[in-house]
Amino acid sequence: MNRQINFNFIEEKLSLLATRIEMRGGLNILDLHLHSENFYLHFFNLLFGWDLQNLNAVKKNAAGIDLVDDKNKIIVQVSATATKQKIESALSKDLSKYKGYAFKFISISKEATDLRTKTFLNPHNLPFLPDDDIFDIPSLLKFISSMDISQQKGVYEFLKKELKSEPDPEKIESNLTTIIKILSKEDWSQGTSGFETLPYDPEIKISYNQLDTARVLIDDYKIHYHRIDKIYSDFDKQGVNKSISILNGIRTEYLALGAKVSRDQCFFSIIDKVTQKIRTSANYTPIPDEELVLCVQILVVDVFIRCKIFKNPSGGTSAHS
Repeated sequence: MNRQINFNFIEEKLSLLATRIEMRGGLNILDLHLHSENFYLHFFNLLFGWDLQNLNAVKKNAAGIDLVDDKNKIIVQVSATATKQKIESALSKDLSKYKGYAFKFISISKEATDLRTKTFLNPHNLPFLPDDDIFDIPSLLKFISSMDISQQKGVYEFLKKELKSEPDPEKIESNLTTIIKILSKEDWSQGTSGFETLPYDPEIKISYNQLDTARVLIDDYKIHYHRIDKIYSDFDKQGVNKSISILNGIRTEYLALGAKVSRDQCFFSIIDKVTQKIRTSANYTPIPDEELVLCVQILVVDVFIRCKIFKNPSGGTSAHS
């Protein structure tokens, strides 16, 4: 389901960021702590419709608070230290300028469930309800899980841009070569079919097939087309049409799904099925799972770009009508 795909990605990215902040903080490497202020500024503006600004950009090391929303009267402290003392220290600063502003606390690395049960000294009597106004990764994920699909998709796309990691091109090529070699030895003979080669615009094809969630992957990984083309060419020089067998085999998985699932679900199901086929291959030497999934995603995007799966807006037929 698209919601599960979105949520799994969001959970992974937020959890990884929190873990890295915690680990690097222990090594006194604090660059991610600083970047997180701006990250959470934009993230919370997206989630809650706030208009936060980074106070430290105006006044370095502003006492007690990091972000301010003058429109909605909100002040926010962003911290990797989630303790009662940390919050009370912020609340005890000279916040007379922000009388009547609601105070929020964002724990960027540690779970803060226990803090929500505590009572805090609040000398300026700022609106502050610990159960509602203390945020951590679990509470954010709970909120995101209940969003409607369009809002959740917006969060997915935001994190895809903000927390994108660039894989090593040489490692990708090496892994893709290994994976294509494995797939070339598989039996793809059943259910094969010819496929169209009419010219088309990839962006039009994405919209035509209503691939909303998959669009992000396609846009990210279509740049690897030439790298895969080179690998296919090297294999095909051996005279056994390895590229045709793989392309046709992945198309077979696409056709087998038919109209049973949505288009986005179909795209991701193909990735899952090809990944599973690789894992169960006799000649598979395991690589880190995230690397395997990445390479299969690139491979399936390439098959899409070559127009072997999903309908070509310029003509041809497909499993989905």
